[in-house]
Amino acid sequence: MKPRNLAAGFSVPVALVLEAGLRYSRAMMILRALWSGNLPLGEAFWTWVVIVGIPFNLATSLLFLLLVMADQLWPAFFAGYLLSVPYNVVAVVGVWRSAARYEGEPRHADLARVATVAVMLLLTLT
Repeated sequence: MKPRNLAAGFSVPVALVLEAGLRYSRAMMILRALWSGNLPLGEAFWTWVVIVGIPFNLATSLLFLLLVMADQLWPAFFAGYLLSVPYNVVAVVGVWRSAARYEGEPRHADLARVATVAVMLLLTLT
């Protein structure tokens, strides 16, 4: 079944706004599922901690350093902490809750919890 194009028949600017809204809606649904622990543990850990979380935190740390070197302290604080810390909290809570629902080997859930807390704490503090 082909997905419906809800923006079909609208002018280009309206279609772009509708498409952007649909992408935003999908992203928010995924973040809600992560936060509530409704994602499978593997997806929560490997996608949202490793594939997305580590590069995101490295990018915000680099931006922090560049802004500090440019003597832009408030923007550096924003980039270094106000962007990364909320993401890290969502990732840790999401993996923790997904691990609670995990039906596989209990030590896998425990390892995912420990690794997530360790990685996100390290990335938050650096």
